[in-house]
Amino acid sequence: MQSLQEKASEWSGVSQNDAFEIDNTNLFQKLGLQTFINLSTNFYTRVFDDEEEWFRLIFANSKKEEAIQNQYEFFVQRMGGPPLYSQRKGHPALIGRHRPFPVTHQAAERWLHHMQQALDSVTEIDADSKTKMMNFFRHTAFFLVAGDELKNRNQGVPCKHGASKPAASMT
Repeated sequence: MQSLQEKASEWSGVSQNDAFEIDNTNLFQKLGLQTFINLSTNFYTRVFDDEEEWFRLIFANSKKEEAIQNQYEFFVQRMGGPPLYSQRKGHPALIGRHRPFPVTHQAAERWLHHMQQALDSVTEIDADSKTKMMNFFRHTAFFLVAGDELKNRNQGVPCKHGASKPAASMT
């Protein structure tokens, strides 16, 4: 059985080594907090203005300002900065936090379309950093797709922790 990381590499076309190349450079130190805020603001402006209704509907119950903050804090934390996201929201737990959303191949590609455009329009990000970031984003998007497919396949199956406990008696 393929791991979620292996599926992410297969579906994204990005190897794990390339995806996690971001760990070899402290992009937070290199780019600074404001760059991540600008990237996330640019990205979510595109998402909330997307011409595809099916895609906008994925974010219909989200507040734009909160989505921007969640994203830039996660990016800062993941790319070498302080643990802003974890301090405010706890462990990122990406698959669990994306569980309510339809994270399909089509949605991942649309998300990546907007992220590429946002990256391209934030001039403070150099070409090498953009490549590293996009590889990470592409791999992670398809990691979430793999997690979503696993969730859908296991619908109604208790989690592994619940399976080890005896069923409660109803008598």
